[in-house]
Amino acid sequence: MNDKPARIQRRRTPGWRAPEGAVYVGRPTRWGNPWITAQTPRGTGWVVKWDGSRGQSPHVLVTETPANGQRDARTLAVELYETWLHHQPKLFDQVTEVLAGRDLTCWCPLPEPGEPDYCHAAVLLQLANS
Repeated sequence: MNDKPARIQRRRTPGWRAPEGAVYVGRPTRWGNPWITAQTPRGTGWVVKWDGSRGQSPHVLVTETPANGQRDARTLAVELYETWLHHQPKLFDQVTEVLAGRDLTCWCPLPEPGEPDYCHAAVLLQLANS
C-alpha cells in the first residue's frame, strides 16, 4: 500500500469515484490555476493568459504571454501558478493546513513515467507535503 499522497486524474467514466478523502483542486475551486492555456485566435500557436474571472489580480504586469507550443504553455502556466501562489499568503498557508497528506484530483492528464508533471496539482502536492 502506498501512503504517499498522489495526483489523480478525474474521469467522466461511468462508475468512477475519487478515492475517499481526495480533494478536487480544479479551476472552480480556491486551488484552481488562474492561468489558462489557449491556442492563438488563428490556431497557429499557444498562449498563457490570466483568467480575470476569478476576481483576483496577477502578481505580474503581463496578463498574456506567448508559448512555444502546448507543452511550453502548460509548463509556463504551472510556473506562473506557483509564483502566484507564493504571493497569496492566506491561500499559501492553507495549502499545508488543508491539503497535507491528501490525494489531489484534477482533470490534467497524468505524465508518462519519468516525465515531468505539468499540472498545478503537482505543485500543490509538493508544497503541502514538503
